[in-house]
Amino acid sequence: MFPRLPLPLLLLLLSGPPPAGAADAIPLFDGRTLAGWRVTDFAGHGEVAARDGVLVLGDGYLTGVTWTNALPATNRYEISLEARRVSGSDFFCGLTFPVAGTNATLILGGWGGGVTGISSVDGEDAAMNETTRILRYEQGRWYAVRLRVTPEKIEAWLDREKIVDLALAGRAISLRAGPIYLSAPLGFAAFSTSAELRHIRLQRLE
Repeated sequence: MFPRLPLPLLLLLLSGPPPAGAADAIPLFDGRTLAGWRVTDFAGHGEVAARDGVLVLGDGYLTGVTWTNALPATNRYEISLEARRVSGSDFFCGLTFPVAGTNATLILGGWGGGVTGISSVDGEDAAMNETTRILRYEQGRWYAVRLRVTPEKIEAWLDREKIVDLALAGRAISLRAGPIYLSAPLGFAAFSTSAELRHIRLQRLE
């Protein structure tokens, strides 16, 4: 007979490792300006602005920001943020990040609104590899996003649900062909969608 666990502890165990300590997190967005970011030079991009604590990616073909400051020299880190789709029907969070000497992108809500996963794994994008999931995203709702990168894995959580658990051994990780390379090494993008981001932080893992 297994021992009965308190419900809060059971939920924590089911949801995977806790977020890295907030006290050591590096804020990447001050909530007021685009300091540390530049508007990514995507053709046909929409408005980009910082206001009321929110980073706004306006509706455009592909709209985004790319980090311009140095990143901590580490291959063990977490990025956390909150993101929401304000209007449109495609990905509202395309988080491009460094991993294993290259880059990849975590896609939330692509290919018509639901595709979620990593682009690319063994040459296949987020719609066609083992990380692919189809999720329903509510318009206007804030989602807590957490991405963890280590030499062994890429992991990601949406709210408290683990949505990516990809072992890296023997896998070819790359960016999807196309203009998303302009987001490297760290950036956010939205496609044909108006999106908002806030509370963007990076945490080194020991």
